[in-house]
Amino acid sequence: MSRSWSVPPRAAGVAVLLLVLVAAWPGLAACQDSPSEPIPIRIATGSPTAVYHAFGQSLAAVLNRELPGVRASVVVTAASAENMRLLGTGDAELGFTQADVLPTDREEQPRVLAVARVYDDLLHLVTRADGPVRSVADLRGRRVSVGAPGSGTEVTATRLLEVARLGGTAVRRERLGLDGSVAALRVGRIDAFFFSGGLPVRGVEELASDSATRIVDLGEWTEPLRRSYREVYVSRDIPRSVYLVEPVTTVANPNYLVVRADLPAPLVREVTRLLMERRAELAAAHPAAGRMSPRSAIATAPLPLHPGAADWYRSNKP
Repeated sequence: MSRSWSVPPRAAGVAVLLLVLVAAWPGLAACQDSPSEPIPIRIATGSPTAVYHAFGQSLAAVLNRELPGVRASVVVTAASAENMRLLGTGDAELGFTQADVLPTDREEQPRVLAVARVYDDLLHLVTRADGPVRSVADLRGRRVSVGAPGSGTEVTATRLLEVARLGGTAVRRERLGLDGSVAALRVGRIDAFFFSGGLPVRGVEELASDSATRIVDLGEWTEPLRRSYREVYVSRDIPRSVYLVEPVTTVANPNYLVVRADLPAPLVREVTRLLMERRAELAAAHPAAGRMSPRSAIATAPLPLHPGAADWYRSNKP
């Protein structure tokens, strides 16, 4: 019978505990009469040209290499909101999400816990350099992609438009992912698009490298968002060196790696250990991963840390 997370929780916990023991002491693996079937770790990410996907692919490679008996894989999604849904329904074990997508009521959080705060997502408002959009106010009446359904981008962009009094039909909204937004802007089907991600966002980087591109300054909207929604929002700069366009200040919010609450603590402890100890390798896949540290990783409010993650951080205080 194939082993999966549909087995009883107690049996799954024993199986994963044995898995971690084998990973920690490789000599035990040679003593097994027959190897266990791999235990799936599905990592819910995002668009193939966005940070979540690059980070997730690198993390999956680390887990597959260093945790014998685990089969980690990456799931392409619309990003944050869909990732939270997949973890909640048991269709993924790990995932990435923006802080502003998380439920604030702890009674709504029992199925998902935090592994780490990994980096900040910066909201990009991208348009053509020769186009008419130079501020948020210029979006009125124009065709704008606010992100794919189920994405953190859609959550943050919709909130920004509301505080800017551009809600309802004031903007002609499209709901496209990053790749679709870039393609639509190239051919003039939309006038601008929002995307929230860690620096650099590859899709934006590719667009800016071959097309005259403007990123609109959003710094003035951080405080209105904090007042109307959550205090997770902060201002962050996008320097000229990132996309070789005019530098701007924008709205950012923390980004977390989250895990199903029912995963056994020993496994989550090992995932946390590898996440922290292999930061250089993860950063080679995307620079955003290199910004992690044990000190910053534990700041996951409003979501509590998984007991396995908390145990690793307690044992490895900076």
